[in-house]
Amino acid sequence: MPVGIIQPSNFIKLTNVSLVRMRRGKKRFEIACYKNKVLEWRSGVEKDLDNVLQIHNVFLNVSKGQVASSDDLKKAFGAKKLDDIILEVLSKGELQVGEKERNAQLDRIRHEVLDIVAGKLVDPKTKRVYTTGMIEKALDQLSSQSSHSAHPPKSAPTSGEAATSEPAGTAAAGVKEKDLPVWTGVVTTKSSKSQALDAMKALIAHQPIPLARARMKLRITCPTGILKQAFKAPKPADGDGEGAEKASGTVKERILGLIEQVESQDVVGDDWEVVGFVEPGAYRTLTDFIGSHTKGKARAEVLDMAVIHDGD
Repeated sequence: MPVGIIQPSNFIKLTNVSLVRMRRGKKRFEIACYKNKVLEWRSGVEKDLDNVLQIHNVFLNVSKGQVASSDDLKKAFGAKKLDDIILEVLSKGELQVGEKERNAQLDRIRHEVLDIVAGKLVDPKTKRVYTTGMIEKALDQLSSQSSHSAHPPKSAPTSGEAATSEPAGTAAAGVKEKDLPVWTGVVTTKSSKSQALDAMKALIAHQPIPLARARMKLRITCPTGILKQAFKAPKPADGDGEGAEKASGTVKERILGLIEQVESQDVVGDDWEVVGFVEPGAYRTLTDFIGSHTKGKARAEVLDMAVIHDGD
């Protein structure tokens, strides 16, 4: 008779259970936890293990009350103590939740993703943010499109239709529709931040509404003695010499070329200082250039990660 599982008082505890499962070899191990406490434990909000576990043990099948034997645990986890095995299953195992809890978790993640995206994307003309409602509608449009992507394409649109339906910038860049990032909706298996990045890539690629990443505001400081040093970009792989020639010039010209809008520039002592705005995609290129062509003597300081305009 299983110990501690069929007693009436214990049985009541297990009527509101969330399971965390981990497969090792041919056996599946389970621990019985209180609902909503596993995620709190994993995020660091909950510190007390007793508030997470319904029963301080490892099972082969919680619903049947089948406790894992010492031999089972030793074969699967080695010489670890029971507490260490429980912690491993709790941190690395797969959380099994009911439909109600899963929907609540999805709703929470959806709101987090929308908040992140709405704070990072702007109307490229006005630089103003969109409401989370507008972002949600745009993402719903993308997920609806992706759900029909397996269907055969319709007949080729007329020139007028192409002009209105094709994602902005993709035709000129020669990007095929199938190569664009897709958005199918939020999931519970990825972090909100990771999914927000995926959502932003899809929104910018497909342009269901005019969208662009909010620009970063930087202060770049460089010794004046370095500014006039010649710079020449490596020749592109396709052999386009014209592209390499355009990227040639001085260090100062290259830095200014990577800044979308200069707010101010001045010489302070032996240093040239410029404050301006750059697209997030150009930030890495700019910092890599500064690091490799100034031998660490120049520096880029982020003043604002996302410059946006609110209100009228």
